[in-house]
Amino acid sequence: MSSVLSLFQALADPTRLRILALLRAMELSVGELAQVLGQSQPRVSRHVKTLLQSELISRRREGNWIFLMVGEDALIGPALAAMDAWPEGDLGELLRTDAVRLKAISVARVEAAQEFFETHASVWDAIRSRHVPETAVEREILNLVGAGRTVSLVDIGTGTGRMLELLAGQADSLTGFDRSPSMLRLARARLLEAGVTHADVRQGDFYALPLPDASADLAIMHQVLHHAHQPIAALTEAARILKPGGRFLLVDFGSHDQESFRQIYAHVHLGFSGAQMEKLFSRAGLDIVRFVALDGDLTVCLWLAEKPIVARD
Repeated sequence: MSSVLSLFQALADPTRLRILALLRAMELSVGELAQVLGQSQPRVSRHVKTLLQSELISRRREGNWIFLMVGEDALIGPALAAMDAWPEGDLGELLRTDAVRLKAISVARVEAAQEFFETHASVWDAIRSRHVPETAVEREILNLVGAGRTVSLVDIGTGTGRMLELLAGQADSLTGFDRSPSMLRLARARLLEAGVTHADVRQGDFYALPLPDASADLAIMHQVLHHAHQPIAALTEAARILKPGGRFLLVDFGSHDQESFRQIYAHVHLGFSGAQMEKLFSRAGLDIVRFVALDGDLTVCLWLAEKPIVARD
């Protein structure tokens, strides 16, 4: 753990405060930070090194990319609280400009992914099945969900609606959300053809689902999280809509090194390690209760988690 002196030394620079504010909003590479800050990459790298040494930020490697993020809550929390409490002064205008530039990067990322989904909607299920047969994945989904009937099921990033079709007989109400109009059109047609009449599919963002708190018994996110620029925000939103004791099923790739997936399939993350997911679930307020890994060209992982009935301290 860094000393108090090193923490204050690390914070004693406006650029480093700007970097903390940016990484609080989104994981970024050094190049993206330089773009937002309007500074050279070597200069930004020096500031990043200081913040890493103080443990105010951390990094992780994915293929050829290194992403930066804020550090552990116990350390970074007081620093962020102080930034929120103190007057911004001359730094305020810079922070507002940074936020606008960061928004432009975020919008560009989302638009690139949206274009991919609109273009590939009709073959999405086939793409998803290339690495582990979807029959094997769906068998494990059914095993994890179990035979009991649930009241309310929400499919986050429903795509073509396959999860709603698969689990239609195990829920009284089904709701699917997706950003892509093309995906939603396919989902509605698929569910109609399958005779699933109690499903509602709507346009929605996994960072801001149009549902009340504690309104779902079961939520699913199938091969969606690797497209999220802020995975913790997506998981926290999933936890928000769950009732106490509700369950969340995440299906996604384990960590891999297929760098081309960023360009070909619009992946933001090259899968997730077990350690990453344990940390993300814990931060979102969810407890992992079961885990399954299916090996193929890539490993497909299934995490079943629960929202505690008693809120954590």
